[in-house]
Amino acid sequence: MIEKYLILAILLFSIGIVGVLSRRNIIIIYMSIELMLNAVNLALLAVASYVGSEDAHVISLMIIALAAAEAALFMALFVTLYRHKRSLDTSIFDLLGDKKATQRSTVQGNTNA
Repeated sequence: MIEKYLILAILLFSIGIVGVLSRRNIIIIYMSIELMLNAVNLALLAVASYVGSEDAHVISLMIIALAAAEAALFMALFVTLYRHKRSLDTSIFDLLGDKKATQRSTVQGNTNA
């Protein structure tokens, strides 16, 4: 019976990986990350049930609490990014880059050529 749960967990984790790697919408990426987290949680509980350990249930509750905190953080991030760029497409986000330094280096590069 554990094999069915582990196959389901692998399937869910694989769908999450494909979602993270192939999508550009930040909400879809977040949902894929949550799907991967739930797949790991399912695998943990399946193995714990098979072994007969109750310790994994506590870890599972901690993972769920972490996911709730992550959800609050990501929702605040979504609102901030949408207000700043008016889109949630990941291809337009360059908030960590320094545009002025990039512009200075290209201008200096053109004067030296």
